[in-house]
Amino acid sequence: MTEMNNQDSARREALHRVVERVNAWQETATEGTIHDELDKGLREAGVTLTPEQRDHVVEEISEGRDVDVDALAADGTGDGPA
Repeated sequence: MTEMNNQDSARREALHRVVERVNAWQETATEGTIHDELDKGLREAGVTLTPEQRDHVVEEISEGRDVDVDALAADGTGDGPA
């Protein structure tokens, strides 16, 4: 159970950092650029999201809304970090 909690915590932290990084400059970026930068950050963090999750995050960032990283990390359909 502790290993699972550590994985969940690591996933949440990695997602939070990626979303913060992309969110930092989103005001001037196109949706395509946000998508590309999100994908790059996720690869670097070793985290995967489903296409639907990725599209949702891009939409939230593009619209200037907060991304619920806790809910995203808790959704077990993505993967990593292990």
